Amino acid sequence: MVLDGLPAAPLETGAAGLLGTVLQLALVVVGAFLLGSVNPASIIAKVLGKDLAHSGSGNPGATNAGRVLGVRWGVFVGLLDVLKGYLPVVVVQQAMGTVPALCAGLAVVLGHIWSPFLKGQGGKGVATSLGAILAVEPWFALVMLVVFALLVWRMRWVAGASVCACLVLLLLGAGSWLGWVPAGTRDTGAWCVVLALIVIYRHRRNIELWISARRDSSTP
Repeated sequence: MVLDGLPAAPLETGAAGLLGTVLQLALVVVGAFLLGSVNPASIIAKVLGKDLAHSGSGNPGATNAGRVLGVRWGVFVGLLDVLKGYLPVVVVQQAMGTVPALCAGLAVVLGHIWSPFLKGQGGKGVATSLGAILAVEPWFALVMLVVFALLVWRMRWVAGASVCACLVLLLLGAGSWLGWVPAGTRDTGAWCVVLALIVIYRHRRNIELWISARRDSSTP
């Protein structure tokens, strides 16, 4: 058993080679998770004398940072979150191959969402997921960005635009996994589906509020 991109262990090493491969992958996953757990929004807010947990929406992410600290800081935090998702995936992909890179990408997003440094709290994973996807499937990331930008411009609702962009990613990932989209592979397609579902789940409260508002507006 050899992970994509990892050198095959010599036959004489047998189980020892496999164990080394598994340990390497475990270290990559743990390292990526811890990196993802470092939250730029909370750190910058603390330096500026603010507490995002008790300001705005209470979410330690780029959107709330922009709301509490100002648009420029929100954009800066968003860029840091994108880099946080992009850099580890690129490094691992170059050093170990695609499958370990996908594991690192998933780990860094999970670390961002459920940071042990924030007692299990975290951002919603949009920018960090975008960075990871940009490293693996840049065309998918570009489509997401276009959809997000157009909907933010049209709706003025970042959470709604984020959910819609992830729905597009879900379709692209499923299409790639099924071979209907001329980009990506079955592995990267399934990975994109998982990331999209995680981020959509993190926006479940926004979705519930939207449904409630629509229901109220349609009630005579």
